[in-house]
Amino acid sequence: MSKNPGRDPVGRGAADNPANRFLTVIHEADFEQLEFDDEFLQQLERPATQYFDDASKSVISENDSPDIPFRYSLNPYRGCLHGCSYCYARPTHEYLGLSAGLDFETKIFVKRNAPTLFRDWLARPKYRCEPVMLSGVTDCYQPIERKLQITRQCLQIALEARQPMSLITKNSLVTRDVDLLSELASMNLCRVAISINSLDQGLTKVLEPACTAPAGRLEAIRKLAEGGIPVHVMVAPIIPGLNDDEMAAVLKAVAEAGAKSASYIMVRLPLTVQTIFIDWIKRHRPTHADKIESRLRSVREGKLSQSEFRIRMRGTGPIADQISALFKLTRQRCGLDATLPASRTDLFRPPRTSSGQRHLF
Repeated sequence: MSKNPGRDPVGRGAADNPANRFLTVIHEADFEQLEFDDEFLQQLERPATQYFDDASKSVISENDSPDIPFRYSLNPYRGCLHGCSYCYARPTHEYLGLSAGLDFETKIFVKRNAPTLFRDWLARPKYRCEPVMLSGVTDCYQPIERKLQITRQCLQIALEARQPMSLITKNSLVTRDVDLLSELASMNLCRVAISINSLDQGLTKVLEPACTAPAGRLEAIRKLAEGGIPVHVMVAPIIPGLNDDEMAAVLKAVAEAGAKSASYIMVRLPLTVQTIFIDWIKRHRPTHADKIESRLRSVREGKLSQSEFRIRMRGTGPIADQISALFKLTRQRCGLDATLPASRTDLFRPPRTSSGQRHLF
């Protein structure tokens, strides 16, 4: 990872742009002549966020992984301003010829036509109703959603069609849509998962720099629960040596806020994410960096990631087993071991197509 001569970018999880593994020509920035250019250095410290229209012809992704509990997902955005340094989705930006580092956080692709594509996908004569996840890759409630309301428009279509939806987010903006989510939940067509892995804002503001603070996420759980919306909590990711000691406190707090169930995911660092996250712990936790990396490897058989189904979400070895056992025990004590009822699919009614065409049957 190349380094610029300024300080770390403010409010970003990555410090720079690692090389794209798909490109044969690598651009290496040369800052030698700019060492004393204060204006340029200030720009490096505060890289601007850019938004680009994504002209995808489809908006639904299909998954067949046995350890992911959904088949269909809808992702309104590519890239994520939240900037979580450990995010497994970062390498997807490399498919676009960009970097998994700062590019992932500052170059966001927006699917403005997602509601239209979703409507027409649901209106297909051959469609058989199944739950759809919003969103399986990057957060559907990242800050630009406040302005564009793409996620909200998709929820409005789901309500029209009585289409069951699941959501996962780290942003309290989800509470803006309590009206739609409550109506869906009243028909058992909706559940929301909130991701929270620490109550320490001093940690989260550098680990997940543009996400809602832990207190805000707890308040979001309360508001969703008060609206009759089933809330599941993802304690994710668990990072041994960094936040695993907070697991019990997090479970207690989310239970008191009104969550009904909880699960966890062990951190995994695929491909370029390894470079970004190891650099992050060296910058933000320098005295504990070796310990954290050692524990990360201890739950991944000496590696930093595993791709095998059933293993990649939990890890292996004594530390992984201890975390699993403690999580299950604490979850039970906090009353978070409930199984949320399956969403209904029998209420589905095809929506009008984007051309306004109604269905005869």
